[in-house]
Amino acid sequence: MGRAPWASQRRAARLARKVQWFERRAAWASEQRAARLARKVQRFEHAAPWASERRAARLERKFQRFERRGPGRWPGPHPLGLAIFIALLQVFGTRAAAYGSTGHELDQTGYLLLVAGPAALILRNRAPLITLAGALAATVAYFAQLYPNGPGFLAAIIAVYGALSAGYRWLTWIAVVAAYTTFVVLVLPHASVARLVAIGVWCIIIAFFGEAARVRGARYSQMARDRAHQEALARAEEEKARKEQQRRQASDERLLIARELHDVIGHHLSLINVQAGVGLHLMDEQPEQARVALTAIKHASAEALRETRAVLAGLNPGEAAPRTPAPGLADLERLAGEARGAGLPVTLDTVGAARALPPQVDRAAYRIVQEALTNVRRHAGPGATATVVVGYGPAELTLVVTDDGTGPPADRPEEPRAEAGNGIAGMRHRAATFGGTVEAGPREGGGFEVRAIIPLREEDKP
Repeated sequence: MGRAPWASQRRAARLARKVQWFERRAAWASEQRAARLARKVQRFEHAAPWASERRAARLERKFQRFERRGPGRWPGPHPLGLAIFIALLQVFGTRAAAYGSTGHELDQTGYLLLVAGPAALILRNRAPLITLAGALAATVAYFAQLYPNGPGFLAAIIAVYGALSAGYRWLTWIAVVAAYTTFVVLVLPHASVARLVAIGVWCIIIAFFGEAARVRGARYSQMARDRAHQEALARAEEEKARKEQQRRQASDERLLIARELHDVIGHHLSLINVQAGVGLHLMDEQPEQARVALTAIKHASAEALRETRAVLAGLNPGEAAPRTPAPGLADLERLAGEARGAGLPVTLDTVGAARALPPQVDRAAYRIVQEALTNVRRHAGPGATATVVVGYGPAELTLVVTDDGTGPPADRPEEPRAEAGNGIAGMRHRAATFGGTVEAGPREGGGFEVRAIIPLREEDKP
């Protein structure tokens, strides 16, 4: 009883030291495991992209080889040539393997069976199941009669591969199992169990290799179908985008033609209307002045027909191109002359050095001035005058059309110019086509002002 406390203390101290040692070891072991795991993760992270790139490259090369073997490419050896080659290989290979042996010698039946299997390969593309049945039957019959061992099974292997590649998976496995069972039943009294098991294992291995080839072929076929589907979708999207672009271009062309016709017809009909009123008013009192007005009507109608024909020529590609070029800023003097002939005094002024502009910009600028003068004749009232200023800046073209009119006569009230018709909206759209702006509104001292600014591209600048 006296030793119990001392022994208990020693045991407690020893146990405490063991616990401390275990804790230190556990912590050290955990740190080691954590460090080892971290190193493995780092190696995997460094190797994973490289390995993935290698796998992707290898898969791409295999897929390219598969595509080269696709439709239109070399489909493989000709069935007749393959059958002759395998027949020669089986016959001469078996003779070489049987040289010096004392077993069952080859006779006519043996040679016939060695040739019958390869002969069935002639139908491997058109009837793979018939080829499989013929090759397996000839191979089983040959080895069941205990003829010399040799490469007499090559035709059967090729037939198994062909049937699996053609998609006859379960029928091929059933045929292999049936052939092996028949072979075992026929040679069981004469062959050892070890040899039969080895032959069975080789049959399974060969069938699994054929299955792997079938799976790989199916995988590549699916990849080819997916790629063809993606290419078809891409072509469909491109075709859809092209048609949409064509529809948009056709819509833009129709809108442009509609605006051209609006400007041409509106301008010349306005001239014709004014001159017809003058002619009716002066027909009895001043016939000569009426004759001048009728001459102006004739000229305006002929000009309207010419411009309308030029605009509509774009709708018929087979029609001859217009003989005269599209109007531009160089024709402003003629435009001002027509306005003066209709009773509207017009003053032209140019700021900066005039220079050649792109045809589209030149025509749009002319149409903006033409529409602005047409609005002046319609809305400015009697006795109004107009001023046209064309400014050639270093980076922009400025058009300013002002008038000092007071509005339409009292017997012909109209809406304000900024709200009536589509003229100002058309001018804004023409300028916006080239990134420009149009501002229109009453002037502080009376009258109306239209200011258009069209930016010029780098190649259009002097």
